[in-house]
Amino acid sequence: MNQPAIETLDYALAGTRPAGAFAPVLVGVVGSGNLEVLLEPAPGSDCRVHIETSARGFAPIWAAVVRDFHNRHQLAGVQLSIHDMGATPAVVSLRLDQAAQELQP
Repeated sequence: MNQPAIETLDYALAGTRPAGAFAPVLVGVVGSGNLEVLLEPAPGSDCRVHIETSARGFAPIWAAVVRDFHNRHQLAGVQLSIHDMGATPAVVSLRLDQAAQELQP
């Protein structure tokens, strides 16, 4: 049985810092060893994260990176979509922080 080439992971974390209205933010480029992050407004008070990654079997590492990002930013009312082609956790954190920085006044 063939496994799908892409692994999908989803997280929902309760946020405390409402992002409010903003234009969608796109950072990074999907390519060999990199990823893109799309940050969009979403209803509710959660920070929802949807990940599509070519690097299968790294769910615990993804969970840690997402938790670390959320602990730093506590965003609420946002949807993060991550398309990954094997980026390291440091690059993932950098791209997530870049997206969150775009929300700063």
